[in-house]
Amino acid sequence: MDIFLKTVGTLNDATRLKMLHFIDINGEVCVCDIENSFDMIQSRISRHLKILKDGGFLKVDRRGRWAYYSIRSPLDAFRQAILKEISHLEIDLPKLQKGCDV
Repeated sequence: MDIFLKTVGTLNDATRLKMLHFIDINGEVCVCDIENSFDMIQSRISRHLKILKDGGFLKVDRRGRWAYYSIRSPLDAFRQAILKEISHLEIDLPKLQKGCDV
């Protein structure tokens, strides 16, 4: 039951839903890409990404000074169903704006 509650709690924020859908649509993105696209400060973005990661939705790949986030794979049926439901919501997503100097 703890995993269920943590997963549901992860989704209790409009910004996190938007970020999760953004990553689902755009694939692997760097924190700096999200920062540029959402026009938010890095510390706030990192907090939301940590919650999404701890909720079982995201994986992180660190490359040098950058952290890249993507949807965790394999993803259990419950989280897959949640992503599918989110895709049906009318969410106004920002356009992906790349921001990292690789």
